[in-house]
Amino acid sequence: MEAVEALKKLGESRNARFNESVELIVNLKDIDTKRPERRITDVAELPHEIGKKVRICFFASGDMALRAQRAGADLVIDRQEIERIAGDKREAKKLANAYDFFFAEAPLMPLIGRTLGRFLGTRGKMPVPVPPGASVEDVIARGRRSVRLRMRDQPVLKCRVGTMDMDAKKISENVQAVLNRIEGRLEKGLRNIKSVILKTTMSPKVQVSLGRS
Repeated sequence: MEAVEALKKLGESRNARFNESVELIVNLKDIDTKRPERRITDVAELPHEIGKKVRICFFASGDMALRAQRAGADLVIDRQEIERIAGDKREAKKLANAYDFFFAEAPLMPLIGRTLGRFLGTRGKMPVPVPPGASVEDVIARGRRSVRLRMRDQPVLKCRVGTMDMDAKKISENVQAVLNRIEGRLEKGLRNIKSVILKTTMSPKVQVSLGRS
């Protein structure tokens, strides 16, 4: 909470002319990034939306497709459209890049894996399967509050946790949710975290203190 308040004070002193994003940077240690299985690829569900439009694509047919449209999915794609897009490499790449999260009616997962898996999987964006009886509204609402965590060749994880016009408490709760998720994926928990930093689009970095056992 102290780091968020310090960041807000920096923002007030600089009087930025736009609503800056708040980014969380987690530097890890004792992680062998040369081993792909050690690289974290995950999704953290946050208690609050991050102030940015999170674009959601839903693969579904029939009733679930209608429910996804009513629930506000940005794009709904049925079986025939999946097969058509898969035949166009450029369009498949464009689709994979354009949306933040993908969900799919569970029976469509084998088809998606076979046809679009190479485009979505390499970006860490394989769809989350949705069973027939699930609440599509809840699924999409959770997606809107989620951020992707992906480690590449450096032991660093970055994600957006809010905007400067958000309440400090909400930003702090988003930060804590991300840190809890990361801690749960690390072999040594907090001991694998070297430092945690908050910054805005234009601000200096603010160190976040961690309680370590």
